[in-house]
Amino acid sequence: MLPQASTLAKNFDILFNNIFWFSLISFALVIGAMIYFAIRYHRTRRDPFKTPYITGHHLMEISVSVGLLIVVMVIFVWGWVDYKKLLKAPSDSLEIQVLAKQWFWEFQYPEGRKLTNELVVPLNQPVKLIMTSSDVIHSFFVPNFRVKQDVVPGQYTTLWFTATQLGEHSILCAEFCGTGHSKMLGMVKVVNAEEFQQWKKTTPSIPAVSKNPQEWGKELFSQKMCNTCHAITTQKLVGPGLFGIFGKEVELEGGKKVARDENYIRESLMQPQAKVVKGFPPAMPTFQGTLTDEEVNALIVYIKNLK
Repeated sequence: MLPQASTLAKNFDILFNNIFWFSLISFALVIGAMIYFAIRYHRTRRDPFKTPYITGHHLMEISVSVGLLIVVMVIFVWGWVDYKKLLKAPSDSLEIQVLAKQWFWEFQYPEGRKLTNELVVPLNQPVKLIMTSSDVIHSFFVPNFRVKQDVVPGQYTTLWFTATQLGEHSILCAEFCGTGHSKMLGMVKVVNAEEFQQWKKTTPSIPAVSKNPQEWGKELFSQKMCNTCHAITTQKLVGPGLFGIFGKEVELEGGKKVARDENYIRESLMQPQAKVVKGFPPAMPTFQGTLTDEEVNALIVYIKNLK
């Protein structure tokens, strides 16, 4: 067994083991019944030219169907309870941007530090990964944590975990992504909280520490003339004000409501006419092809922190 190195690992292992043993026992019973009936009712024991007529047993058929339905629903509900825990990261999570490329992982911390193929996280603190790809679909997989999530170009997916064991834990790509797929390896290094704070102060990033994403986003907001149409307050200009919008619902033309998360902001930059806010003209230009993934990430971090 792999080590259970996250708070989620034990629950997933219990569910997996129960499904495995139920399936194994069911398989043995079915095969055993097949062998028994093949021997017990072999044609050599009867008139080889006459096949006996066998009537159905409605009560047994209904009982088996209902029993299997109950088993499947128990597994579904059990799995859904654990899956729901993956959908929402704790509010105090450390957010780290992940950019997948053929064939390496790039991690960017809130203060701007970047690492390649190495993710350093503190012990017993929730970590939320906000992930996207610059080329093809990848899949971020840490076997020891029992967590895996596809990383898709053009949108964001999220994943969170709380590491419970110190040391190094392998990162794999679980989606075939080209000739270098098997070499797309990384490492999660789990350290004590004190060591993590010391690491942030003393360890240079690879490459060297870049701009703070929030400060860079602020610069881009001005350079790309976003401030001509959007105020960083609640004031309405050509477009809606951006203060405190992140994570809240907005009503679109047509009455539909959507949450303003990372994917919403990215889509608004790349395909601004896809979701037009009610009461505003569809006047925003597209930034498709003019912003890199890193610049989009920086703008999102800046808008998220307008609160």
